[in-house]
Amino acid sequence: MPAKAGYGSEASGTALLPDLTPMQALHHQVGAWELMLHGNVFAQYLYDGGYRGLRQFGSVNWFMGMVRRPVAGGPLTLRGMFSLERLTVGRCGYPNLFATGELCYGQPIHDQQHPHNLFMELAVRYERPVVAGVGIDLYGAVSGEPALGPVAFPHRLSALPNPLSPIGHHWMDATHISFGVVTVGVSGRRWKLEASRFNGREPGEERYGIYPGPLDSYSGRIWLLPDEHWSFQVSAGHLRKAQPILYPVGSPRADVNRSTVSATHHRMLGKAFWATTAVWGRNTEAHPATPQFPYVRYFFTKAFLLESSLNVAERDVFFGRAELAWKQGEDLALFGTQQHQNFKLGKLQAGYTRQFGVLTRWRLAPGLGASVSLSLVPPDLVYFYVQPQPLGFAVFGSLRPAAMEISMHEGH
Repeated sequence: MPAKAGYGSEASGTALLPDLTPMQALHHQVGAWELMLHGNVFAQYLYDGGYRGLRQFGSVNWFMGMVRRPVAGGPLTLRGMFSLERLTVGRCGYPNLFATGELCYGQPIHDQQHPHNLFMELAVRYERPVVAGVGIDLYGAVSGEPALGPVAFPHRLSALPNPLSPIGHHWMDATHISFGVVTVGVSGRRWKLEASRFNGREPGEERYGIYPGPLDSYSGRIWLLPDEHWSFQVSAGHLRKAQPILYPVGSPRADVNRSTVSATHHRMLGKAFWATTAVWGRNTEAHPATPQFPYVRYFFTKAFLLESSLNVAERDVFFGRAELAWKQGEDLALFGTQQHQNFKLGKLQAGYTRQFGVLTRWRLAPGLGASVSLSLVPPDLVYFYVQPQPLGFAVFGSLRPAAMEISMHEGH
């Protein structure tokens, strides 16, 4: 990876992981062009207990190609990221108790994670030092990620071996697929300031196309990287007409104000690489006035996540996640008096993958793994889930590029 002022390791959109980050990609150089291929593929069987639990064979997957070359004193990067999940996990997604967000067949998706869009990212990025130790970063995407939230979970090393999404995804990093993004950043060696204009509307349920809209949402983010082990971010954004409102019927879409704070820590422990991320996110939904409710109504919800993975010599991979989320009844497809009540939800997950070395020619790391989860149902919701602590499990095969090296960027 080329050295750039103010950068740790590149991740989703313009987000940053710590400097101490292994490159997990297939890499090739053709003249002035640098080519990379990233990806992560699971073939899994998922089961979640409880009355609302589901079971499914499927595949969680994404693939990203990147080409880069120097142009006028800085790297110009073209990126395309894709997912086949609409085909491999179905229209409404895969089982994940307490996961919520977006619609399927006109109803809120609940206790499932929706599939990613075919076009997760189609973006161009240009970075250039302007004075000693300070650089600019320009990013534009017809599908991409604005400066809001932590590194998106598919790209976090703390989440990489885990086939399940966080249940707080839509409070933290759900804007990683936005159909229209422009971001401007200014950075020093250990800091970065960013601002974005973007289309904050949630993607449609068909998942195959690109659905552009006006760039009427905005966000800002601050990154701090005190040393090679840490990256911190604080961000906030206003998402215009982000979410549909199902009741009253015909209501305008709701605006959402989102704020997030996160910390990521990477460390080598002998031959093991340890990655940990903590994230807090909060949504404030503004429901417009309607004839039934002739005033703007505000609803406040939040989520917290702590996740970690330990990769021992590309052989044994351990991972875990603990989450708390305060969600509205409408998110969980509850209506009537419970529609706008907040419910405190908890979920614990732990797993292990045994990797079978590295396929030398392609530097791919195949593995077999399993995980167990425990969902903590609040007393008011036991009627809907039947069990107060339903158990879930996953059995999966995985394939991804092996770690190539530790990237330690030096500033200009």
